[in-house]
Amino acid sequence: MQQITPTLEAAAQAAGAAPVVRHLRATLLWPLRLMPTPNAPHDRRSPWQWLKEAGDGSPWREEVDEYTGSSEGFHERHYNEFVSFLPYVQRFLYGEGRRGRETGGPGGESPMHIFRRRDIAAVRVVPKPGDAPVTLQVVHTDLYFFFDVDVVMLNMEVGVDDLSLPQAQEILYRFGRAYPGGWDAQGAALHCMSSVEWLDANGGVLASSDAQQSDLFLAHVAEHRAPRIAAHWAWLMQPLVSDHSGDPGALRFRQLEYYRMPLMAYLALDDPRRLSRHDFIRLALVTGAAEPAVSGSGPLPFAEDHMADFEQRYCYDRFWVDAGSAPNTRYLCSGRSLVVIGTADSEFFCCRDRGVLAQFRHQHFLVFLIAHFQKAALLMYSDRLVEALRRLDVHDVASVKRFKRAIRASFEGFLRFTHRYWFHEISEQAQVRALSRLCATHLGLDPLYEEVKERIADMNTYLDADSLRRQANTVVRLTVVTLFGLIGTVTTGFLGMNLLAEADSPLWKKLAWFGVVGAFTTWLTFYTMIKSKRLSDFIDALSDERHNLRSKLAVLARVWKPGAD
Repeated sequence: MQQITPTLEAAAQAAGAAPVVRHLRATLLWPLRLMPTPNAPHDRRSPWQWLKEAGDGSPWREEVDEYTGSSEGFHERHYNEFVSFLPYVQRFLYGEGRRGRETGGPGGESPMHIFRRRDIAAVRVVPKPGDAPVTLQVVHTDLYFFFDVDVVMLNMEVGVDDLSLPQAQEILYRFGRAYPGGWDAQGAALHCMSSVEWLDANGGVLASSDAQQSDLFLAHVAEHRAPRIAAHWAWLMQPLVSDHSGDPGALRFRQLEYYRMPLMAYLALDDPRRLSRHDFIRLALVTGAAEPAVSGSGPLPFAEDHMADFEQRYCYDRFWVDAGSAPNTRYLCSGRSLVVIGTADSEFFCCRDRGVLAQFRHQHFLVFLIAHFQKAALLMYSDRLVEALRRLDVHDVASVKRFKRAIRASFEGFLRFTHRYWFHEISEQAQVRALSRLCATHLGLDPLYEEVKERIADMNTYLDADSLRRQANTVVRLTVVTLFGLIGTVTTGFLGMNLLAEADSPLWKKLAWFGVVGAFTTWLTFYTMIKSKRLSDFIDALSDERHNLRSKLAVLARVWKPGAD
């Protein structure tokens, strides 16, 4: 881990201003929508199958976790993670196990597929121009795919030791940005890192950020009406490529949410009680360090009245006490961030196997993952509806058919998502349940679910109503044809078909009469179908006792009147 110099730590402590973060863990989670590939519409392979078959053309390799591999790698922390969740959540996260796979059922394996790349060992960042570079160790870099849902989530965990609190705040604030939010008067990128470099195990630079090159981002937005992903993130995702880039690729993605990636953070300090309320607010809302960067000073990022109920809205303080196994441990949750702060010299807080750090990396990460996956899936279904409507041309029969198929597919997919992935309660453990509810509340999952559900249901109801209307029109037209055909049928039947005694005539003559009558009947049937709408109006008027004979005859006359409709 990167270490700050003893002089920096001594200066910070002497000033009594900025506490030192003994250990920082940050976990980014970037939800993206997987887009269909226009060039390969008949490719039925799932994204993870395609990535698996890419071989040397992809740095990503499927991760065989402790639940699907040998039992030798299964440890107590994995068991604690597993039992934290309710059975239906366990099946989503881990599948049915070996026995489920042996039965050949589709529920044997987990619907979640994980791919990992191991070529990135560290990342060197410069938060603001003129700052000293900080090297963060990359713990792992993963891609999460989900069965039957076109969503992929990038997960990166980094760690560093011995930072000042303002340094940690700036790293958390600036690191997870897909592209710069703008540029200042001097041309420096705003809100994101001034410089980012992916490093290999030998310290070599694999890729670097281009956030300072504003002309590239401006030109891209002007041409594509979509933001340009920064070069270091675009490189990291390969062979997945942005749908709005000109790069070829079978796996394409598109942003679903804000360009700022959801973030989890773990901070171990010597004395968390030294943090001021301002510090906790900035950490919970990930607003960066105050100016000047001195702990507890500087204005709040928001108005005091807006933060009056901060503790009730954003804090989980069950362990914010001086006693217990993990004293002075505080959880901060804003939906887009989940931050845990505790004491560095607490053995339980820093334990990697059964302590708070283990919980942060396992149970709490999965709570965060589930909440953001659910939101990403709901936004993906909403995007599908918008795209289906955008491509609809009511004057094009083929376009209408594609629209109907798209809406039906969205409705069916949403039903499968609801029964497979939508959970209101994921655990009976008080801490896991409380953090899950905080995430869901701040992300607005329930209102978003109801909104998407209502939109899809409205679309599906419209299609059902339209189908019933078309069927009703067909029935009316067939009824009219049958009614007028009944006149000829009864007449010819009553006469016994003896108007023309051609029973003993030559075969050619009977065939001729058969052809003439058949052609006339066919013409009459089609003509009746053409006039069936006006004839049905005449039948309605004929059966309505409020119409007199003259008005009924007027309705009949409109059958042959041009432009009567």
